[in-house]
Amino acid sequence: MNAKDNETAEFETTADLAMIQRILPHRYPFLLVDKVIDMVRFKSALGIKNVTFNEPHFQGHFPGEPIMPGVMIVEALAQTSAVLVGHSMASADEDVSVYFMSIDNCKFRRKVVPGDVMSLRVETMRGKPGGKVWKFLGEAIVEDTVAAQAEFTAMISFPQAAA
Repeated sequence: MNAKDNETAEFETTADLAMIQRILPHRYPFLLVDKVIDMVRFKSALGIKNVTFNEPHFQGHFPGEPIMPGVMIVEALAQTSAVLVGHSMASADEDVSVYFMSIDNCKFRRKVVPGDVMSLRVETMRGKPGGKVWKFLGEAIVEDTVAAQAEFTAMISFPQAAA
């Protein structure tokens, strides 16, 4: 399927865990998105992360007061963005990799703790179908309060065509 076909094909606006795993290479304990909903092709998406006490980072961050590390929150936003772009490009099962290039204007405004449900809202600021460099605005929201926000840039690495 070429980029033009992707733009006109029927677009499913959600990705369950099975689809996320077809798009992202991440697995437990580093898969940080449970589902993605409300996707608008190439433009925006809402990821959902159910924060649970049995996640390994809570053992040491911090004993007696478990708080989700900020870098993990930003990673969850990035994974949501990667699902948005990968799903928009219909690149499931195609061994596409996404790498951080920059994180800007990152702010943490609320603790995220076990039992929280994070809504991971991402919006494309720059990027186009077939493009390699994308910029996003992301917000992690818990109970209608922004817990974290950041702008981040990522590069998509497509598999090399066989010669």
